[in-house]
Amino acid sequence: MMNALFLSLMMLIQPGCNAAKEIVLVEKGKARHQIVLPEAPTKAETRAAGILRDYVQKMSGATLAVINEPSYKEGVPAIFIGHTDHAGKYGEEKIPGEGFFIATDDQHLYIRGGSGKGIIYGVYTLLDTYFGCRKPAPGAAVVPHKATIAIAPKLMDRQVPQFVYRETYYPSPLEPEFQEWHKLHSFEDLWGLWGHSYFKMVPPREHFAAHPEYYALVNGQRRATQLCLSNEQVLKIATAYLRKAIADNPDALYWSISPEDGSGYCTCDLCSKADQEEGSHAGSLMRFVNRIADQFPEQQFTTLAYTFTLQPPTQTKPAGNVIIMLSSIDAYRHRPLSEEPSAAGFRKALHDWKAVTSNIFIWDYTTQFTNYLSPFPDYFLLQQNLQYFADNGVKGVFSQGSGGTYSDMAELNAYVQAQALWQPRQPADTAFHQFMRAYYGKAAQPLSGYVKALSDNLLKSKVVLDIYGSPVNHRNDYLSPAAIEQYSTLLDQAEKAAGSDTLLAGRVQNARLPLEYTVLQQARLYGTDKHGYLVPSGNGFAPAPQWAARIQRFVQQAKKAGVTELSEGGLTPDAYQQEWDRILARPWQSSLAFGKKVTLQHTFTPEYTAKKEATLTDGLTGGTDFSLNWLFVYGNDLVATIDLGVAQPLKQVQLNFLQDARHNIFLPTQIIIETSSDGTTYQPVAQQAVGPVAEEDFTAHVESYKLALKAGNARYLRVTGKVLPKMPDWRGNDKKPAICCDEIIVQ
Repeated sequence: MMNALFLSLMMLIQPGCNAAKEIVLVEKGKARHQIVLPEAPTKAETRAAGILRDYVQKMSGATLAVINEPSYKEGVPAIFIGHTDHAGKYGEEKIPGEGFFIATDDQHLYIRGGSGKGIIYGVYTLLDTYFGCRKPAPGAAVVPHKATIAIAPKLMDRQVPQFVYRETYYPSPLEPEFQEWHKLHSFEDLWGLWGHSYFKMVPPREHFAAHPEYYALVNGQRRATQLCLSNEQVLKIATAYLRKAIADNPDALYWSISPEDGSGYCTCDLCSKADQEEGSHAGSLMRFVNRIADQFPEQQFTTLAYTFTLQPPTQTKPAGNVIIMLSSIDAYRHRPLSEEPSAAGFRKALHDWKAVTSNIFIWDYTTQFTNYLSPFPDYFLLQQNLQYFADNGVKGVFSQGSGGTYSDMAELNAYVQAQALWQPRQPADTAFHQFMRAYYGKAAQPLSGYVKALSDNLLKSKVVLDIYGSPVNHRNDYLSPAAIEQYSTLLDQAEKAAGSDTLLAGRVQNARLPLEYTVLQQARLYGTDKHGYLVPSGNGFAPAPQWAARIQRFVQQAKKAGVTELSEGGLTPDAYQQEWDRILARPWQSSLAFGKKVTLQHTFTPEYTAKKEATLTDGLTGGTDFSLNWLFVYGNDLVATIDLGVAQPLKQVQLNFLQDARHNIFLPTQIIIETSSDGTTYQPVAQQAVGPVAEEDFTAHVESYKLALKAGNARYLRVTGKVLPKMPDWRGNDKKPAICCDEIIVQ
């Protein structure tokens, strides 16, 4: 069924329409209509009138007078904004939610909104759909010059949002006007308490030392990982916190009562009993949330169905004022969530939660958190996924992108999602083409070709698109050198089309950033090979002469585009420059192990170890990105044997290990070096103990170790890095520790 917007557009473009019958609002720069507000307008209605007046003046130079309805003289052409008596001719029925209607008769224009900002959304829709103004991204809107402004008669455009909560988390919606223009929300505005909230209500820094029983029992010890939800005092403290917070912020619509990000849920007798009875760790959570919600019946509460609370409890249903915010974090992004196998758990959870409540929001993910600038071609799935949510009765969506930092096609993603969050059933690709024309202008065609080529190549390659992936992992498929050349050609065409238009050229250069980032990241992996940053120099290798300047250009453009971090909690552009500076300044170190064969006792993790065993002898060291130039071993010791080819004197072994607790990677507890002449009998020649794991250290850093060898001649070298036996208590999850080593340099 065609929506009202589509029907109204059809009315405007039907052949045979008589332009003379149009309602002329402004003629040759002079106003023919006036704006009429209700006798006692709301703040939103007054703002809406001001927005319309200002934009009409920008378009035509005409100033529309603004009056209240009691001052209006019948018969004078008018634009009636808000709940005026005159708008009542179109019915006094309540407009659902933040909906609105735009209507005309033979002389007047009427705009009326529902709750919240509905009337403001109506005015911006009038400007965009009917007057030709555009707001594809932050900054000044595109305002056409029109000395005469007219609109068709007998128009009725009635729109109601599909979702009551609509947020796409990218830089564009952080601008207030973009947010309102595209009918979006912000969790900062709607939530009094957002997201992972346990420790906001019951902070460990205030309570844990004196009352560890308020917190989770994990492996027999109380840990500040989650709350103990069966503790009555925890309930009292959380309730008291919310009572004060609600009083201080009475306009907030939602309040989150949700676990911290991570595992470490409570296993005390009472919490375990609740979870066992309910068949889910969401059992103790739902009982706790419902008890609080019962004390504040006028408020709406949200809680996360995420990781260990993904599946609903079998007995306790969410209270009527409790909303389930269901996460899709485990799903890959190369296929729609409705059919992607890795989303099966999410689909089941959605089905099961629907059976117990109609109040469901979705927390979705549309960026690569480990590499914000990596090409992430899910562009044409965004609307499909939102339609799937709508078809399943979902009431609200938080679509998490890169937040305040610029990322791959950030403006496009925000625009397309905004349109689909309002009306996901609009014709396919409509929003995409609208954006490309409005934002890229004469460069739209090659830019559209670039975006579609990325998407097509991803589908053809049949590889997964992971929100925790890396452009390095796709060097053999949709981000191969051949594919990059194809994309670069299209971007070259876009730059040529932009010509001397500096604004447009800058937008094209921003669109190129993900491709350039891919080249730079892959060059670190290729190293001394083709497409690497190192070239032969004397008896070794040195950085290519142009490489430093290329990195500098990338960093400068990234900062212009608004890149503040390259990954979630990761490097700034300046820090990325400094990282490259250190790499380029580091003399290439010759090693007896360079290019030699490596055998591992325990296998590496393939998705994070691009060069496999050769990672340890390729002449390249790693940085703080665990997925690049590190041999990643999960849950086992690193035991690597290098065949040096011939027996020879060995004096020293140098190697690096990575500490990155955020990704469960820890330094070894001990390093052991052994040598052998026959590859069968080994003798220890060096060892070094590593200090204990620091408390609460989530900073990613690299530690280097040099071990002098007590050895004669040897052909085989075996290096052992002992993995941390178990996850530190402060890390708070049930995964095994991993160990990462980059290069073994033998001298």
